This record gives sequence, C-alpha cells and structure tokens, in this order.
Amino acid sequence: MATIRPFRGIRPPQDIVEDVASRPYDVLNSAEARAEAGDNEKSLYHIIRPEIDFPEGTNEHEDKVYKQAALNFRKFQEKGWLVADEKENYYVYAQTMNGKTQYGIVGCAYVPDYMDEVIKKHELTRKDKEDDRMRHVRETGANIEPVFLAYPDNDNLAQIIASYTITKPVYDFIAPGDGFRHTFWVIDREQDIKNITAEFETMPALYIADGHHRSAAAARVGAEKARQNPNHRGDEDYNYFMAVLFPAGQLTIIDYNRVVKDMNGLSKAELLEAISQHFDIEEKGSEPYRPVALHNFALYTDHVWYSLTAKPGTYDDNDPIGVLDVTISSKLILDRILGIKDLRTDKRIDFVGGIRGLEELQRRVDSGEMALALALYPVSMKQLMDIADSGNIMPPKTTWFEPKLRSGLVIHLLE
Repeated sequence: MATIRPFRGIRPPQDIVEDVASRPYDVLNSAEARAEAGDNEKSLYHIIRPEIDFPEGTNEHEDKVYKQAALNFRKFQEKGWLVADEKENYYVYAQTMNGKTQYGIVGCAYVPDYMDEVIKKHELTRKDKEDDRMRHVRETGANIEPVFLAYPDNDNLAQIIASYTITKPVYDFIAPGDGFRHTFWVIDREQDIKNITAEFETMPALYIADGHHRSAAAARVGAEKARQNPNHRGDEDYNYFMAVLFPAGQLTIIDYNRVVKDMNGLSKAELLEAISQHFDIEEKGSEPYRPVALHNFALYTDHVWYSLTAKPGTYDDNDPIGVLDVTISSKLILDRILGIKDLRTDKRIDFVGGIRGLEELQRRVDSGEMALALALYPVSMKQLMDIADSGNIMPPKTTWFEPKLRSGLVIHLLE
C-alpha cells in the first residue's frame, strides 16, 4: 500500500510567488531559461538552471554549476524569497487550462515505494539524466521540483480537497507564456492531514505521470543517504520525495507527434505505396488533419495531409504494448519503411508535444527542415495504468501531459 506523508514546505511569500515560480527545468534549454529569467534575480531558474549565472556556453553539468544551485538556494532562503512553513502540511495545487481544472495534493512519496514498484513507472530512464538530477538533489539537499503522480479516483480525498478550494487560495495567478492558471491552498487541519494519509494507505499503487528522472534521482539520493547514516531509522526526510498527486480521472494525455528529416531514399509515391500495405490512406488536403480515434494517424508531407488507418491484423488488442499507436507507427512506418530503429538515439527523428499544435508539424515540414510529420491519437490514462500494472514499459515519447507543473510553489528539504 502507498505511503504519503505531509511535510514542512519551503515557499515564496504570496507577494513574490509570480517572480519565483518557473517552468520545469526539462521543458526549456539554457538559452530559453536565461531569456525568461532576464534580470529577475528571484526567478527559480537561478536554482534549477544555474548555468544562467555563468557566461553563455557554460556546460550545465560542470561542478561549479551544481554548486551554484546550492548557493542560490541558500541565498533565496537568506533573502526571505523562500520561507519555511511552521509545521508539516499537505497542499492543494490546482491547474486550469482551456476552462478545465485539475486538483492535486502536494505531499511526499516514500522512496521504498518507488524501489518496490508501489509507485509504478511506464517509461525507461536514461542514466545521464538520472545522474544530472541526482547531483542537483544532492547539492541542494532538497526536492526543488515535484514529481507528477496519479492515483485512482477517490471520493474521500475529493471531499477534503473541495473543502479547501472553496476558500481563498494563498496563491492564484496566470503564468506568463502558457497563460494557464495556477492556484494553491495549504491543508493545515490535523484531522484532514490524518485522513489524507490514511486514504493513500488504502491504495495498492500510484503511477508516475511525468517526472521519471526526478523520481529516480530522488530515490537514489534517498537510498544513498540511508546507507551513509549509521543511525538510519526510515522516517527521515530523505526517505521521501515531493510529488503532486492528481486523481487519474482528471488528467488528460495529449498527443506526442513525430517529424522525420528524410524519406529514407523513397519518393513520395513510393512512401505512400509502402504505407498502403498496412494502412488505409485517405487524402485530406492542405488543412491540418487531426486523428479521430485509436489506430488513426495523420501524415503530412509535400503540403498535403493524409489520414492513415491501420488495417485489421496489424495490431493485437490483447497486447498492451502492441496495441498502442506509438508501437504501430514505430514498427510499421518509422522502422520498416523509414529505417528508424531506435527512437531514443536516431538523429533523423524529432518529437513535438501536442500543445504546440498540428501547425507546428506543418511549419517544420514546409520549412524544409523535415520531410514528413506523423500525428498520433493520444493514449489514455487507462492504457497508461494498465501498462504500468502489467509491468510493461511504454515506447519512448508516448505521453505528453499538459499543463506542466509550475516549479517553485513549494520545496521539500531532505534534512
């Protein structure tokens, strides 16, 4: 059963939360972080992207960069830009996008639950990315950014959340850039805190939606600290990592699409002929075409959109991985026809989150940068949870969650 506990969060004062809060470290590069931070010395980018404090071109993995993250984190606390709550709390974090709001509980997940697969994964991680976040957690001594977890819908938790969201929030702002609303409450009533902990204890599993590298890094640091502590008890803060937990029924996975640099030596006619062996093809014209159901895809090339529908027999409904559209397209188009064997390493392919729209796919092809684009129908939360429960791993670049969690609303110390 899942172990979740409250924690004594470190948070920005209400009047500067918009100055501190930022996008997650992994959705923008150094140049973008430098531009967004600008002359704002309170921006969390100085902690999560500390290379912006050095000249352009500085390697973000240098020792001095990680040490700068720790120095900046200490500076933020000394300046009063991050202040510790007086006691352990849970928190409610709500995100509103396109008129739809999802309500999460901010708490601390248990490192042994991650190790024992009570917290279930659906993606593989890369060691270099794990090592990067592990170094960041180790140097700062904190989970600066949360992991995004999902849990089965629970009426009791929904009622507790609702009792707070009818009150005035401590934070409420529209984030620049994405235009999404972020709202935040403190769950400080002791009985509510006990009830939340008890409700999660009834759940056999939690699911990582986003943040596989952050959770892996936090778990590794926690295990490392446990080994180094001769008086380890198991209840120390380093045994836990910060997460925002959302009910699965409120979450939406959006499409995660592909663009490819060349046609592997094929002409357009030869490409379409090869695709027609396994897909029914319908020309859709110059206006963007969005896939309408599972096993329906959109292909864009040479200023024309096509609908591709996988023919019966090209997938197995009883195979939780084989039935995924990302598997079907990877196997029958990207691999067999275009010669792209490894989505993780092949430089001929790139990936575009659906939040950027089909127009971004069209733009990259029309510019000549890419030869074709492939849009996919998004997977469902049920598919994700079924795959995680079965112990399987989804293919790379399968899920894209939006909106992204805003970083800097609350931080968890490991000591």
